[in-house]
Amino acid sequence: MSMYRSVMLVDDNEIDNIINEKIIEANSFADQILVFQTGQDALDYIRDHQEDIDILPEIVFLDINMPVMDGFQFLTDFEQLPDAVREKCKIIMLSSSISPKDIDRAASSRFVKKYLNKPLNARYLEAITV
Repeated sequence: MSMYRSVMLVDDNEIDNIINEKIIEANSFADQILVFQTGQDALDYIRDHQEDIDILPEIVFLDINMPVMDGFQFLTDFEQLPDAVREKCKIIMLSSSISPKDIDRAASSRFVKKYLNKPLNARYLEAITV
């Protein structure tokens, strides 16, 4: 039995997505893993399913540095979604950035529950309680 029904990976790096997906599977962390390579595609999915909250992921692992729409732009758009959606989808920044500016900016968002450095690992997953 997995800890979560559904999680979402949002990262433009296909290799990172594959690694993170395998770690999530190996640790029985989620029954379903939704993978998106752009923030816009991930937001479109959330918007398209906002009327059916049960389909939405409980956790969104969000990269910061992505082309077109970075993780912070995703957060800005995410803030405009209905309360029920924002309460269901918990955001965890998963980035290779160790910049204090990025870490502080993520921490300043009330929607970011944690900031983790890539790649995911079993210890990180065990520490997630949202």
